[in-house]
Amino acid sequence: MKRLLFFILSIIATLAMSKEKSDSTKFPLEVSGEVTLNSNGIAPIPAFALGEPTIMANITLKKNRFSYNPQLSYGLNLKPWIIDNWFRYQWIEQPKFEMRTSFNISMFFSEYVTPNEVVWRGQRYVALELAGKYKLSDKTSFSLMAWYDKGLDTGTITGYFFNFVFDQSDIGIGKHVLLAINLQTFYIDYTDLNDGLFISPKISGSVRKIPAFLFWQGILPLTSNISPYPDFQWNIGLGYSF
Repeated sequence: MKRLLFFILSIIATLAMSKEKSDSTKFPLEVSGEVTLNSNGIAPIPAFALGEPTIMANITLKKNRFSYNPQLSYGLNLKPWIIDNWFRYQWIEQPKFEMRTSFNISMFFSEYVTPNEVVWRGQRYVALELAGKYKLSDKTSFSLMAWYDKGLDTGTITGYFFNFVFDQSDIGIGKHVLLAINLQTFYIDYTDLNDGLFISPKISGSVRKIPAFLFWQGILPLTSNISPYPDFQWNIGLGYSF
């Protein structure tokens, strides 16, 4: 695994350095992202939920086909929950179709109660992703993502994550209100009997020319062998995009 990670990082670094000079003026650095306050801590890719209010930041630094996408999730007590570091390369970038490969280094934090104290422990994960997007229009798209996720520490799990996403944005309600619909159907196949098929709808609302938005998100299990069987969960929140 260490050799594989070194090989992947070496390829990314070599490609980036070879294009740095030619791309510096033709492709300026693009910065975008959003910060959200969530009532139940459901992640944007909803495989996990903290079960309490969280603050999440999703930032993208993009230059030509390369991008770095850190995703930070903290509880209101400022204890970290999930820290992702996605390194992405856009292999295909056409008006109708996009395809990317990604590599992620992440930390997942949780509490462990011992007879003497409560321990806050971080566990390391790495992931490889292949994702494609087909655009029906500027406002409507379908995406398919596949991950291989590997835990590196004792007690972590390893497996696959498949996600099919439908996105519909900028639905006008009157003159001032915009709605967006995001529908995810995802399947997880992890070690230690962490398998299941889930559906996760998300509805966002905003006012034209104002970067703030409100949203509601849910997760409904369709079938799973996780014990105890996961309940339906929902989440509301407030976000700011830039």
